[in-house]
Amino acid sequence: MSSKRAGSREWTGLAVLALPTLLLSLDQSVLFLALPPLAETLRPSGTQTLWIMDVYGFMMAGFLVTMGTLGDRIGRRRLLMIGAVGVGVTSLLAAYSTSAEMLIVSRALLGVAAATLMPSTLALISNMFQDPGQRGRAIALWAGCFMAGTALGPVVGGVLLEFFWWGSVFLLGVPVMLVLLVTAPFLLPEYRDPAAGRLDLFSVALSLAAVLPFVYGLKEITRYGWQPLPILTALAGLAVGAVFVARQRGLAHPVLDVRLFRSPAFTASLLISTLIMVAMSGSYLFVTGFLQMVEGLSPARAGLWMVPSAIASIVSAQLAPTLARRFSMGTVIGAGLAIAAAGYVVIAFAGPVGGLPLLVTGFVVSFFGTGPIGALGTHLVVSSAPPEQGGSAASLQETSGHLGVAAGIAALGSLGAAVYREKAVIPAGTSFDAARDNLEGALALAGRLPAEVLAAARAAYTSGLNTVAVVCAVFAAAAALVAITALRRVGAGGVALERERPLEPSGAVRRGSAG
Repeated sequence: MSSKRAGSREWTGLAVLALPTLLLSLDQSVLFLALPPLAETLRPSGTQTLWIMDVYGFMMAGFLVTMGTLGDRIGRRRLLMIGAVGVGVTSLLAAYSTSAEMLIVSRALLGVAAATLMPSTLALISNMFQDPGQRGRAIALWAGCFMAGTALGPVVGGVLLEFFWWGSVFLLGVPVMLVLLVTAPFLLPEYRDPAAGRLDLFSVALSLAAVLPFVYGLKEITRYGWQPLPILTALAGLAVGAVFVARQRGLAHPVLDVRLFRSPAFTASLLISTLIMVAMSGSYLFVTGFLQMVEGLSPARAGLWMVPSAIASIVSAQLAPTLARRFSMGTVIGAGLAIAAAGYVVIAFAGPVGGLPLLVTGFVVSFFGTGPIGALGTHLVVSSAPPEQGGSAASLQETSGHLGVAAGIAALGSLGAAVYREKAVIPAGTSFDAARDNLEGALALAGRLPAEVLAAARAAYTSGLNTVAVVCAVFAAAAALVAITALRRVGAGGVALERERPLEPSGAVRRGSAG
């Protein structure tokens, strides 16, 4: 079957879709730099500071599934433009917040608005690029922009904070959204599922009640360890998630069509993406901490040391579609993840003194290896779904990434902290309790701790990093094994080399009630 090839209008439209992608990934890292001047001006409490940092991610993760299916129903371009207005307005509110409470509310609304952007951009790419080869290249470029934003965040944030006030980091979204609003009607097509049916509001509530407690529980585990309340909160989210899935099976027009998971390529891609995001987020947490607390670099200089790894992932993401024309997707993704595992092994040998070259080398190698799953995995998820369910498929891709990040920071953060507490040699005494908990506490007491004790604390943190790197290598190797076995029959363009049972159109009448 021949597919219509995209022309200059579609490629120009891709550049427009890349803008919100770049912005959202940049926004996730730039706030860390703005926190000290922000805290000096607004004087938030410790709890308020945590909510300022986390509420954006909570709300975006919770609303991704809803926004993905909403775009399928009301139109993906329309939802993208509505979200652009929301991001622009809430960015202004955040930038000019006069209290911690106002900033928390602004960040929450910004997260809801941002949840409209990522599923809409991916779903529109699947509409604009119908040729499988072109679609793979377009998604690789999209993934490259996301990776570039992650690398540029600390650099751009450092420059802005050098010359402007803390709110300037939020104003980055305003001109980007204005460009999107002006150009979208001319460059982006509109697409909606004519047979989508009504949006089941109870399912929307269930999806929020599943994702939000689960992510919140994981984040609380990161801060306070494996305490009963965070564990029960996360388990409650999983229980509600099971109810959500059961309800979707009985709906004629579900918020999330669970039949998407019948595709082995779809399910395997989501699983691999989740596994590798666990590894990437856990390693990122400790690598950035090593650069700033062990090497003593400023946030801006630490950000510059992260740029080579982002460049490596961008390069490999762009190479992946070309390699997929010669080898199966499983081979390309699996080989990349095997390289990533080797990079994590290199990080495992970095020492507290003179370990920077090994650390940077290992991180560059690991990010180079994860580039193919960022490009090809996303392509597989989007291509495995029928066109009318592109928004839902894209939202699942983004949700799995958010859940992987939350799980990685919670589990691997707790693991690294446990290793630190076991290895740290801190003198007894109540005044040094903070130093025994984490390296941040030890550095806060730097003027009172002997130099050799502070060196031991840095060595203990590095031991935690090494242990986490070993676990990340295991996760990457497991993901590589899944790719090689589950995707071995998937060729270029995400087309299965063996016949799979096709999904019925989403509007088809199925057994069960409409709820």
